[in-house]
Amino acid sequence: MTHSFRLPAAPRSIQKDQPIKFILDSEAIDCLAHNIALVHAGFDELLFKKLALTNIESLGFMDRSSHIAVALKATLPAKFSQAAEVLINTLTPPNVNTERLGLSVFFYLPHTRFIAEYGRDHTYNAGEDPFDIAMRAQYELTRRFTAEFSIRAFLIHDFDRTLNQLKQWLDDPDPHVRRLCSEGTRSRLPWGTRIPQLIKDPTPTLPILDALKSDPSLYVRRSVANHVGDIAKDHPEVAFDLCDRWLSHADKELKWVIRHSVRHPARQGNATAIALRKAAGGR
Repeated sequence: MTHSFRLPAAPRSIQKDQPIKFILDSEAIDCLAHNIALVHAGFDELLFKKLALTNIESLGFMDRSSHIAVALKATLPAKFSQAAEVLINTLTPPNVNTERLGLSVFFYLPHTRFIAEYGRDHTYNAGEDPFDIAMRAQYELTRRFTAEFSIRAFLIHDFDRTLNQLKQWLDDPDPHVRRLCSEGTRSRLPWGTRIPQLIKDPTPTLPILDALKSDPSLYVRRSVANHVGDIAKDHPEVAFDLCDRWLSHADKELKWVIRHSVRHPARQGNATAIALRKAAGGR
């Protein structure tokens, strides 16, 4: 059976006269209600829309996503695993491309906020461990949008198990999933909650970076470079040692990753970073 799921209209890029928060407005809420009603007969569309729209005008973008997630909690099945299955069943086809996706994909931010908020605690899942369904939901969501914001809550809550799951996805055929392994574990991801454990000690993610440093997708390699750049802010010696090790067998794509990784300390005059950039073919 084919469902006519809807996505809200959105610009291709951020517009100066239209704050990004307006992506999550009445049209997005109406689309979400429509999509859920197609797969979940017991869904109260009117109540969801009333709850989601109440007092949303003053909220910023991230707060809007949390507000909508609360409305989802009030109107989806009480058991998290059942609610997550409903959301998974509403997803549009995975994105084939990694570039120029436009802003409509941010429609799925409330979905990820719902998973992060209610998918970590047994009490929201009738006493059963929600970890596996929460991971599956994020796997599917990252193929349409990204789960880099939601996965962080699981790293903070259950670090070893979440990191192990991400390592299992390193060989996934979908570049969106492989990128999540790097982007979701960045210690200082913009817009994302910082991960104190990785700010203190970044070494647990080094195997992920080693595995993805020469990924065939620039989308993934760019994430690796930005991840190393995050490490360089707190532990420059770790980032520089990693890049120096990579240099010994670097092709032109990996040399770009190295240059991009240390660009900020190089601009600040760090001699080691400048030398690494020069050795990797930069200035």
